[in-house]
Amino acid sequence: MPKLKPGTIVPTPEEDAEIQAGIDADPDTHELTANDFKVMRRVGRPRAAVTKTAVTIRYDQDVIDAFKSSGSGWQTRMNDALRDWLKTHQPR
Repeated sequence: MPKLKPGTIVPTPEEDAEIQAGIDADPDTHELTANDFKVMRRVGRPRAAVTKTAVTIRYDQDVIDAFKSSGSGWQTRMNDALRDWLKTHQPR
């Protein structure tokens, strides 16, 4: 057990037993399994099947303004427009 800070109050074995009895009596609690802990270790949003790559790129201001003026999701629409362009064009 790690060294406790001065003034730390540790429950007595009797108090500990009372606390545990209260936990056991609560129908909304359950013991965590190893799998529960494994799932809890995952932080952040789930990984997407198709990932994207962050890049820094410069566009003319009027192009950015046109996409931004279409509202939320403009970056996705810009990505879709580029993908659509690739269907009929070959990048050099």
